Amino acid sequence: MKARGFTIIELLFITVVLIAVGALFWTQKNNIEVAARDDKRKIAINSMYYSLEEIFHKQSGYYPMELTPETLPSVDKKLFTDPRGIQLGKGGSDYRYEPSNCTDDKCQSYTLRANLENEADYVKTNR
Repeated sequence: MKARGFTIIELLFITVVLIAVGALFWTQKNNIEVAARDDKRKIAINSMYYSLEEIFHKQSGYYPMELTPETLPSVDKKLFTDPRGIQLGKGGSDYRYEPSNCTDDKCQSYTLRANLENEADYVKTNR
């Protein structure tokens, strides 16, 4: 009479294969999520940059001392908050606005910076 079922070696092999596939899945899932958060950061910085250059600076002839949703009303307010939920200008934010050459709250240059998880910082400076 022949016994039916799987041997211990077959069960171990299937278990190892499932663990390997699961580990690969979770690694790839994490990489995709990190890339998506980095893309959100780049989109936010680009939006602020183009609004500063094409709207604010063209109208006023200078750059602001602080960057807020009130300063740049053409930028969606949600973009001033990084993927971790910290507002631009607050401690620990992934976004930084660094004005320079300022006189009386009117600046001649700036640097916008986003800390990315998977790449070097994303930096935009005035034209």
